[in-house]
Amino acid sequence: MVNEVSAITAWTLVREVPIPNDIGNVLVAGEQPIMAFATMRDSAVFTNKRIVIRDAQGITGKKVEMYSIPYSSVVMWSSENAGTLDFNAELELWTKAGHLKLKLNKGVDIRKLDHLISSAVLGAF
Repeated sequence: MVNEVSAITAWTLVREVPIPNDIGNVLVAGEQPIMAFATMRDSAVFTNKRIVIRDAQGITGKKVEMYSIPYSSVVMWSSENAGTLDFNAELELWTKAGHLKLKLNKGVDIRKLDHLISSAVLGAF
């Protein structure tokens, strides 16, 4: 399982975008999308219950793999803002499934995202 999850470490959140219209198809009762980010090829949506990462595959991108990381599986996390010579901020999550790392392009508000993770994991939602 950890080897499969390690593919997420390549994800870079490019910029915040409007929440995709079709995300409602995968949400459960009481789940609300909070923010979404464009990735290199698709999107990542942060809800009040989990992170949903959509990975379009193949040349046409018609095949889509979905990763779902429930906040209940997060046991620890860290965030690092971009420095003077760093272009990316980083968010690391240690989950029951393994260690995940997401890179955030300059301009993505790491502290806003860190606050969302804190609220979700610590039960403020």
